[in-house]
Amino acid sequence: MPVQRLPGTRLGGTDGSGEDDEQEARRGILLTTLGRTVAWARKNSMWPATFGLACCAIEMMATGAADYDLSRWGMEIFRASPRRADLMIVAGRVSQKMGPVLRRIYDQMPEPKWVISMGVCASTGGMFNNYGLIQGVDTIVPVDIYVPGCPPRPEMLMYGILRLHAKVQREARIK
Repeated sequence: MPVQRLPGTRLGGTDGSGEDDEQEARRGILLTTLGRTVAWARKNSMWPATFGLACCAIEMMATGAADYDLSRWGMEIFRASPRRADLMIVAGRVSQKMGPVLRRIYDQMPEPKWVISMGVCASTGGMFNNYGLIQGVDTIVPVDIYVPGCPPRPEMLMYGILRLHAKVQREARIK
């Protein structure tokens, strides 16, 4: 496959044969393909660490049950250990005492890691505007996807997970 010349560039290596340019193009294609393959593998093998704190946790558990079946997207194993998880699903309201625990669990997760905030209580504090609850989990950990609702239906969580998959596929970089 011949290498196309971009405007303002010069084809050819030191001897004018163009072999250096072809090698550069092949290397770029290889790394791009490798990056996309790694992103595809990450997308299709996410292991969520559950952090269910309220009624949203019931809907999160229903999402993993037979009626909704997250195993279609490689997520059939909910991890209890943060060291084996790369996706944290924060479901429900987070109290001030639970905030440091949530951050510690997030810090123990290996890179790359992602966070889904499930429900209006986790995202903004919901109807509980008081001193005992954190008004948005994004003040503690960086959130990638927000799933609205009180409580959100399993279909909404699945849609949020699919949006996260699209985000991971777009990133396509090797760390």
